[in-house]
Amino acid sequence: MNDTDVVLVEVADRIATVTLNRPEARNALSSEVLRRLPQVFREVEADDEVDVVILTGADPAFCAGLDLKELGSTGDNLRAGDADGGATPGPFGRRGPIPPMTKPVIGAINGAAITGGFELALACDFLVASEHARFADTHARVGVQPGWGLTVLLPEAVGVRRAREMSATGNFLTAKGALTWGLVNHVVPHHELLPFCRDIAHDIVHNDQDGVRQIYATYAEGTAGTTADAWDVEARHARAWRERGIGPEEVEARRQAIIERGRTQL
Repeated sequence: MNDTDVVLVEVADRIATVTLNRPEARNALSSEVLRRLPQVFREVEADDEVDVVILTGADPAFCAGLDLKELGSTGDNLRAGDADGGATPGPFGRRGPIPPMTKPVIGAINGAAITGGFELALACDFLVASEHARFADTHARVGVQPGWGLTVLLPEAVGVRRAREMSATGNFLTAKGALTWGLVNHVVPHHELLPFCRDIAHDIVHNDQDGVRQIYATYAEGTAGTTADAWDVEARHARAWRERGIGPEEVEARRQAIIERGRTQL
């Protein structure tokens, strides 16, 4: 890992921490970042030593969106987003700056997440926010159309009326407001953000990884259709899982592990 890299990767304890590393530009999405970020995610997806990914930014911001200086001069970052990774087709037609992943991706939102940076946050499976985090959709202010799933993922997170308000006004939502609206799962003191996310990641690592990834695949397919479709998707995946078969000894071993873990969490 080189500190001059625009995207840093650190792997420890089966957790990959991916950090946007352009703090002087508030981690704005340059063409270099948009080429490198999908590559990094493909690498950690393929790495058998990684079960969970944490995505964050180098302080003070999470991501200020597309680099407007580059957008206003060459526009290369807009084309990079459309080509190699920014708008890569995902499962069931979804597109986003993160390629399709079978491993959970936790967004550790350490500061402002704006427009394309907000879409990057929404592409994570769930979010933990520092008290310094802020969120804004300023596409309408800039005059750029969302293309990374904002009009799908934001209503899923906060409801369509609140999503419309954010997009129409371009106003900022604080970390506390994001928690109230259901956009983020937790808000923690800034210095506790990464340790808190790593604790959650450790909880995931200690589960059966085939089970985690199968459940995530079920979520992904189910949310791509109607509620009725989602029931059918879950039923189909459950049948396939049962048909694979798990021996009674393995079930008992897992049950005992769950009991022991529950005792430590009480």
